[in-house]
Amino acid sequence: MKIYTKTGDDGDTGLFFGGRVRKNDIRCEANGSIDETVSSLGIARAFCQNPEVLTILLNIQNSLFTAAAELATLPENYNDLKQFYKIIDSDNVTKLEETIDYIDSQIQLPPSFILPGASPGSAAIDLSRSILRRAEREIVTLKDEGKLVNEFVLKYINRLSDLLFMLARFEDKNLPFDIITGQKLND
Repeated sequence: MKIYTKTGDDGDTGLFFGGRVRKNDIRCEANGSIDETVSSLGIARAFCQNPEVLTILLNIQNSLFTAAAELATLPENYNDLKQFYKIIDSDNVTKLEETIDYIDSQIQLPPSFILPGASPGSAAIDLSRSILRRAEREIVTLKDEGKLVNEFVLKYINRLSDLLFMLARFEDKNLPFDIITGQKLND
């Protein structure tokens, strides 16, 4: 099988379990932003030093494929997806919240704004969070257009961006606040 199919040469793309949409359809935009997030999290994994952060990042990358599969499935094909694959549910959201709470118990946030770039790892995580926020906005559009079957996907992405914020801080937990904020705190 060749990597190129030529079926998208006219600007359409195939969806999971059937159907075709334009490549600039909001469904594709959201999926593209999730794909960018997965890739940028790969950069984060290449730079991060904390073994706990690395494990969490790998789990996030895998879970984002589940969210992407949901976004790439038309509402009329959603039952087929559920029959053969995992979907995002309340347990996924709860696990993110538990991870955020765990990280919160392990770090102290600085008393001022955080400037991304304290370390290569946290900078890459912060970039991933920004890309994921774009995906979230696009998923909101899907919801507003009645194209989002599972609203837990939106909740999951929202909570995941919170986790990424905390995860970047966890990566930098041993750095002084002035490096994390980019300024002396008593200035």
